[in-house]
Amino acid sequence: MTTFDRRKLIKAGAALSAGSIFGIPFQVAAQAAKGGVLVIGTTQRPRHLNSAVQSGIATMMPAAQLFASPILMDKNWKPRPYLAERWDLSSDNRSVTLYLRKDAVFHDGKPVTAEDVKFSIETIRDNHPFRTMYGPVNAVTINDPHTAVVRLSEPHPALLLAMSTSLTPIIPKHIYGDGTDVKIHPRNATPVGSGPFKLVEFKPGEHIIMERFDRFFLKGQPKLDRVIVREFKDQSSMMLAFERGEIDVHSELTDPGQQTRAAKMSNATLVKQSAPAIGPLTWLAFNTKSPKLADKRVRQAIAYAIDKKYLLETLLAGVHARSTGPITSGSPFYNPDVEKYDFNLQKSVQLLDAAGLKPGPNGVRISIDYDYLPGTPESTIFQEYLKVALAKVGIEMVVKTSPDFPTWARRIASLQHEMHADAVWNWGDPVIGVHRTWLSSNIKPGVIWSNTQSYVNPKVDELLAAAGKEMDVAKRKAAYKEMQKIVVDDCPVAFIFEQSFGIGYQNKVVDRPDGIWGLVDGITASTIKA
Repeated sequence: MTTFDRRKLIKAGAALSAGSIFGIPFQVAAQAAKGGVLVIGTTQRPRHLNSAVQSGIATMMPAAQLFASPILMDKNWKPRPYLAERWDLSSDNRSVTLYLRKDAVFHDGKPVTAEDVKFSIETIRDNHPFRTMYGPVNAVTINDPHTAVVRLSEPHPALLLAMSTSLTPIIPKHIYGDGTDVKIHPRNATPVGSGPFKLVEFKPGEHIIMERFDRFFLKGQPKLDRVIVREFKDQSSMMLAFERGEIDVHSELTDPGQQTRAAKMSNATLVKQSAPAIGPLTWLAFNTKSPKLADKRVRQAIAYAIDKKYLLETLLAGVHARSTGPITSGSPFYNPDVEKYDFNLQKSVQLLDAAGLKPGPNGVRISIDYDYLPGTPESTIFQEYLKVALAKVGIEMVVKTSPDFPTWARRIASLQHEMHADAVWNWGDPVIGVHRTWLSSNIKPGVIWSNTQSYVNPKVDELLAAAGKEMDVAKRKAAYKEMQKIVVDDCPVAFIFEQSFGIGYQNKVVDRPDGIWGLVDGITASTIKA
């Protein structure tokens, strides 16, 4: 890898006004690298970079570059070798044997072994917010230094999917197995990985800089010299940087206006639905343990008070699709036969009356806090619309604004909230991304994107348990169909829309990631065209 000549670079970049790293303009840094530098823009604010104990794109996208998983999933949802050269699934679906590459090493040069696979999977099982992803894992046993057997208490229909990308980063036992709680391990911010890129610098609020790991086990990959994740305070400033060519990738094109602007750029390409496995859902979440929201009639009344057609088609310009339940419409397990909560102010008022919430002298029935996280145009539009919409039925919405994502996440995870908008994703299979939100056993204070609604329904628990171990697709569909009807009726969240997940690429980015996870995959084949 070519090194910087700092004096030449600083001189060359002195006239440019773009952002910089180490005082070097981004464009100049990119040109200085022989294989090219990919600069990805984001508004996400990762707390750390260890996706073994943290979900969310903020952590998982850079972690996919820093860590390798046992398996990759291609664009056709087919498992492909990665750290595991091959694997054998037992006839009873209760174990999978992973045969690891013998040439894989961590960034500190130590070999990746079956001990690391065992440590990683058991760490994820015990600490990751996606509790059901590895819930059936009894143990991981070791046959030899490069053969690990994942043993299950029951069949797991999404096991191979769970072993892909940053859902299962293989982390070094010799670093993280020192007895320190891995969730707060100091090396989470300076990880030693097993993936195509190694960390140069993580500066929260500014950037993550990663450079090619020359001993990566896929020969000739990655092709890029560096990947830089550059943080922006909001999407408007990031869009300007994309239009100016200061970043190569706009990773969050969900705003209709910005999608239109990106589509008109002659030097860029807008890729819609760029990560089909993610399945992003945006909803209005309720803390069902709050005395104000414990009665489902109040939650249902709020859902009926939202004119979703007007919100989506007019305010959000028709970019996003309507959401009706906890599983996205693109999933084979989606059930459209649920209550849609179409706009009905009369029904909303009737439900509030039935719940004993009568209007006061000023017309207000109840005051409910709304935790707002700035950052995206959609979140601002929704917050402003919702305040007006709820006022029409006598609900006063008190907005509490968090200064950044970590602050917001702590409030939601600690169950201090009453109501908030959130984007929670399906992650390819309900076992991975859906169960976590609705299982009563996954109410885990302190863990964001677990069951932060404190939702409890024994029948839902029973149906999810059955579907989570059923290998027959028809039987899984039947269980999920019933589960969706119950959850929608209980209304622990008001389902709003399925997010159109667009990514903008400068045309100079060649061989863009095209797997089911989009950028949440190792960027090993991409290059920057001169």
